[in-house]
Amino acid sequence: MLQRLARFILPRRCPGCGGQVEQAAGLCSACLKQLAPQVQRHSPLSSRAEAHLVVLGPYRGTLGRSVRALKYGGAREVAQALGTRLGEGVPQSWNIQAVTGVPLHEARLRERGFNQAELLGRAAAGGLGVPYLTTLARQRSTGAQARRHARERLTALGDSFVVLPDAALPERLLVVDDVMTTGTTLLACADVLRAGGAAQVWFAVVAR
Repeated sequence: MLQRLARFILPRRCPGCGGQVEQAAGLCSACLKQLAPQVQRHSPLSSRAEAHLVVLGPYRGTLGRSVRALKYGGAREVAQALGTRLGEGVPQSWNIQAVTGVPLHEARLRERGFNQAELLGRAAAGGLGVPYLTTLARQRSTGAQARRHARERLTALGDSFVVLPDAALPERLLVVDDVMTTGTTLLACADVLRAGGAAQVWFAVVAR
């Protein structure tokens, strides 16, 4: 609580560069200008060379520091800036009907206090003018994934995700997460969503 209050009272530093951040922004204007969404055609998420992934850039520099500030430093306001920029990069031709985020296991959610993917997804949905839907639950804790190889991640994820019983899945859905490494987490979510009735699933991540 004191940490959150201090963000509004004390001069705030931009998590991207350490400079002064404006009152209404999660990042300074200079860092925001660096965030150029890219639509990618090649990634482990698709076996075909077609547009399927929006990403702001590699997980280093401004983006790396910003994601770490959000995820581990509790700088929730950063999610608004990053998520909005992600939404701006989504092609109109995808005709997205709703946005959802990769869920955290309830134990991790209690520990962190928020789901960064949900915050990013809500910001992206707001920019796109579509609803944010909570569609998935993580029924099994898989621990930290960052240092695992692709095969280890796949084994650990297994049947971790399920569609919530009351979730009404649209046909065209955008799945949002903060960082993509091997893509196994996003693929696992997409598989479950497609099995639950989503006809087309696209992806958006802050960093790769």
